Amino acid sequence: MRASIGDHACWIGGMATPFQIYCEAYKSRGLPLILDDVDGLYRTPDGIRLLKSLAQTEHTKNVCWQTAAPTLDRLKIPRQFTTTSRVAIIINDWRTLNADVAALEDRGHLVSFEPSPWEIHRQAALWFWDEEVFGFIAERLHLVERHSLRTYTKAYELKVAGMDWRSTILSRLVPPAALAVAKLKADPSFATEEERVRAFIQAGLGCRATFFNQAKRLVLTEPVETIVLVNKEPPLPPDQVVDISEILKRRGRLGNG
Repeated sequence: MRASIGDHACWIGGMATPFQIYCEAYKSRGLPLILDDVDGLYRTPDGIRLLKSLAQTEHTKNVCWQTAAPTLDRLKIPRQFTTTSRVAIIINDWRTLNADVAALEDRGHLVSFEPSPWEIHRQAALWFWDEEVFGFIAERLHLVERHSLRTYTKAYELKVAGMDWRSTILSRLVPPAALAVAKLKADPSFATEEERVRAFIQAGLGCRATFFNQAKRLVLTEPVETIVLVNKEPPLPPDQVVDISEILKRRGRLGNG
């Protein structure tokens, strides 16, 4: 979204009430209105009414707020205004709760962004730097149900801290049943596969068929795509970025040589 419209927009994120959004929409009339991660907004009557007004398909929308009059007067914001702002809602979980939410959906385009684990992995390659962590995750992407770019930095932080980052990341990447089967297969105390199956069932993880289905998932059937990381070192924190111009100023006037 930022790549498409840049900073010439009104961005509202996190905790924001419908009334606060009404005020910001008035102050930013005509600008694109981006509601980022304001999850509870469309679950309240005031929120859904406001969104329906802002998301009308007409070029010029009429938006009103008839309550909280003293506050509006103090802020010098009218109880009704018109705007040409277009609205985008970025949210982690969208549910059609009722007819009003369905009416809101009908006013716009509902786009579901669900990149595959490999798409996320390729995106991480553009900025991540640790080959060991990157390769470890790559070899297990076929097991991943829901992936995240944050996994890479979390793994690196645990690695630098000297903690067991592999086990932690596995529990984050791999579904519980598949992870349990992997641990049972790696446990040398079991002499046979049948013993592992019994332990799996006794742990309440599923039946015999579930065990073997998860065991099949653990097998890597295709070669792992080779991706070379461009970055080899983590980025410097903002307070450690070297400003060459400042160094030259501290050194004083330099000669022509």
